[in-house]
Amino acid sequence: MAKEKKPRFEEALKRLEEIVARMEDENLALDRALELYEEGIGLTRLCTRMLDAAEKRIEVLAKNPDGTATAVPFDGGAGAEAVDAPARGGRPRGGAPEEGGLLL
Repeated sequence: MAKEKKPRFEEALKRLEEIVARMEDENLALDRALELYEEGIGLTRLCTRMLDAAEKRIEVLAKNPDGTATAVPFDGGAGAEAVDAPARGGRPRGGAPEEGGLLL
């Protein structure tokens, strides 16, 4: 028995958009609406996992002088000089996030 191939992110997102449009535009029977809803929830979870995995692949942890770790976006090979550059939003790496901000 062959294992079903996992769709690519773009394919899963397109199918999810189709499901949403269909549920919004059509007068579906309850059973069919529930089937589409369940499929949509599965695709949402799949897309979320794929996005999380992609984020982890491009993010590098850099140590600050005080020994704490700050997530630094991967820039494709800048190396150590990226650690000393300001983080997104102009905040120096290792500083406290702005009110309600995230360390990314």
